[in-house]
Amino acid sequence: MDKLDGISIFVQVNDSGNYVAAARVLGISASAVGKAIVRLEERIGVRLLHRNNRSIGLTPEGGVFLAHCRNIMAEMAAAEASLSRAHARPSGKLRVSAPVGSEGWNRVVLRFMANFPDVDLEVSYTNRLVDLIEEGFDVVLRIGPLEDSRLITRRVGTFSLMLVASPAYLARRGTPETVEDLLGHDCLRNRNVSRNRLDNWPLGAAYAHVNAELSNRFVADNYAVLLSAVLDGLGLACMPSFWVKEYVAQGALCHLLADQMANERAVSAVWPAGRGFPIKLAAFVDFMAQNLPAILR
Repeated sequence: MDKLDGISIFVQVNDSGNYVAAARVLGISASAVGKAIVRLEERIGVRLLHRNNRSIGLTPEGGVFLAHCRNIMAEMAAAEASLSRAHARPSGKLRVSAPVGSEGWNRVVLRFMANFPDVDLEVSYTNRLVDLIEEGFDVVLRIGPLEDSRLITRRVGTFSLMLVASPAYLARRGTPETVEDLLGHDCLRNRNVSRNRLDNWPLGAAYAHVNAELSNRFVADNYAVLLSAVLDGLGLACMPSFWVKEYVAQGALCHLLADQMANERAVSAVWPAGRGFPIKLAAFVDFMAQNLPAILR
């Protein structure tokens, strides 16, 4: 238990910014915090923090160790929450941010509400990269890598990007057989609102060069609009599988160059470190991990 105490104190010092603030949160003295950090450093044999009279900062080794500590604390919180769920019902308000999703994606969220009637769900749908700590979200569903060390993440599914077009468009313009054939087609592109640039299509090793040569016949920052455009035969679109796979199965869209566009994207549930793992949050993350993969794939 002493080892876990040292880890939790180390994490709190980093979150609080100094010993005094960490001590106030932990309910112990600043000297006790300092001694715990020293014991931790002596036990693992590396210096974790730079110290001076005004501030502290992580050493490179401390930064690596901090990430591991956060994961350990998240696993402990998840284990505690798992046991608690056997004896308590999730309840209360849960604020969620999620990308603008397909109907199938949205149905998973609504099924969560049906399964947990005591949880009041508030969902903000946006493709913008939100700051969940500053904006007060309990959890975010996020596509792509995680870069903020203040956050805990759990992968809840994966999907691929699919290049599609309508049969009517292909009858009129021809079916591309190679990546190079795309350069003569009308391309419907997604603008990434967080990066303010067009999303690249996964077009092999030379994807950057080929993407620069693609036409921008139509650009939108909303996949629902792009879906309408591709169904109307206005061009080719590269879209997440969960948006288009039902239309491909129905024959309304054709999947193109599948063997030349192998790719995978991760969807993760992300929440702030240091706030524990409330039962309502654990229930939501578990439900997404169990139900979202079938929709995404």
